[in-house]
Amino acid sequence: MSDPKLKKQVEMARSVAYHLLKGIKMIGMYRHNEAKYGEFLAKAHESLTQYLEEHGALALKVDLTNFLLHKQELFTDESTLPYKYFKDGIRQLIFRPGFTIEELTSFTVISLSDPDRGAEDLNAQLWRAQMPNFEYIMVEGFRMDEFSEEEVQVEVDKVVDYLQRRLRTASDDYLRFARVSETDLDMKLDNVEQMRGVVITGVTADATLKARLQKDVHDEENQRLFPKLISAVFQVVESGVDDAELLTDMFTQLLDAMLLQEDFTIINQVVLKLKAMEQRAGSESAIGRLLRSFLLRMGEEQRLNRVADVLKFQKLKNTGDVVRYLSNLGPDTVPMLLDALEVIELAENRTLLCDVLVPHAKEFPDPFVNRLKSEKPQMVRDMIYILDRSNHPEKLKFFATVLKTKNMAVKLEVMAIIARGRTGDARKLISSALEDESQQVRIQAARVLPEFDRDKAFLDLMKIVKDPAFEKRSPQEHEAFYSAIGSTGVQGALAYFVQLLQQKPGLFNKDKIMRDKLLAVAGLGGACTIQTAKLLQEIVEDKSQAPEVINHARLHLGRVRKVLFGSAEKEG
Repeated sequence: MSDPKLKKQVEMARSVAYHLLKGIKMIGMYRHNEAKYGEFLAKAHESLTQYLEEHGALALKVDLTNFLLHKQELFTDESTLPYKYFKDGIRQLIFRPGFTIEELTSFTVISLSDPDRGAEDLNAQLWRAQMPNFEYIMVEGFRMDEFSEEEVQVEVDKVVDYLQRRLRTASDDYLRFARVSETDLDMKLDNVEQMRGVVITGVTADATLKARLQKDVHDEENQRLFPKLISAVFQVVESGVDDAELLTDMFTQLLDAMLLQEDFTIINQVVLKLKAMEQRAGSESAIGRLLRSFLLRMGEEQRLNRVADVLKFQKLKNTGDVVRYLSNLGPDTVPMLLDALEVIELAENRTLLCDVLVPHAKEFPDPFVNRLKSEKPQMVRDMIYILDRSNHPEKLKFFATVLKTKNMAVKLEVMAIIARGRTGDARKLISSALEDESQQVRIQAARVLPEFDRDKAFLDLMKIVKDPAFEKRSPQEHEAFYSAIGSTGVQGALAYFVQLLQQKPGLFNKDKIMRDKLLAVAGLGGACTIQTAKLLQEIVEDKSQAPEVINHARLHLGRVRKVLFGSAEKEG
């Protein structure tokens, strides 16, 4: 080649081809070790990246036996790789800047697959691979270099006519008798190089065979027909058609067909392809308008209802595809997605949809806050989950409204979430719950309050304990509050408990002194430290204490030791 620039491009492309074949040979030797594929292809990717950085996109022409660049063959050794793509009608492969090692690995694995042994066509696999920096061009139709299109059409008509005559039979099971033998081929189909079809021989088809044929037709439709259809649609778009209404209608019908098939993978590939085209053409181009229209159609109510039907009871085969579909929707779809959430009964699918809604909650919290008033506890829980994960600056204000609900389980869940905040506002909410009308809420508030500020928690809890009205509360609540006071770990709490334990009962206050001592023991157990363990040990060994106090101290001492030392046994 006379042009030095073109000559350098060919040499660099040959280096890519050389290292690619070398990587393929290594993969063939260690096919089971998929984790090493990227390492085997590292040299090829390095060469390809160097080419893309210096010369831009690498566009290879696919020939019957080789890949060509500027009409120069790239493979110096024989390889079946080009023939696989040529056979499927792929005539050009385009690698664009940014092509990653993961994309190269996917491309290589697809190239090594064998459709004759049950794998999908290369076209279908390439569509499903979702490689944003890779494109390919296909040629559809019958073509022979030595004949004109009219002459080729005549020959094709002859073949079709012959096969139609073979299909004529009085039997309902016409597939059984649509046979083409080798003799027929020799006599009637001379000069035909290749023919694809199914040759069926034997007795009349039974139910098993019919079921298998129906499955084959279904697989053909889903795995090959739709990818080829989409490829054809994009060929129409890329040919320069700019009729927005026609394109929108065409893609809408395609979208509905994919939703009926529950094929979210292809829908995502369409969005990805349109976004790539929009980047090249500009957001105000016909492609940009088509992309926005397609995304709007994806978020329309009837289509979201279809997605909700899929999520309602069904375990998803490919969760990531559904997440990508929902993530492409705009904030205007949030109310409809919340309506869909209400009907989904499968827990994992509810979580999936909640995770998709989290980014919207930070920007537009109102729809989620309004649903906090729902009469359905599960819906309220989901809104709490979404608002909590969104980290909205006013989420505590939103949670404060939930604390007014009459649903006990929801209240307790919200309190646990608020307690993780460790902020001044969060502490105020928990502190206010100490006076809640529900005993369970008061106990929960007492337990989590020391996790904020221990000194302030001690003062707040002691204020309630010293209040005469506290005496009227249940023994369960008494013990919970004293245990919470102990968990603050402040010296004032230990001193208070020691003071109660040193009291001497009188003639009229014997029951009260006993109750105070038992509560003091519970407080020491709540502290759960080495110091309180020693104090409890002293109580157990103090023969001047009442048997009830000693037994209660022994019980709490065992619990403390189990927490501190992993065993309830006495420390060695």
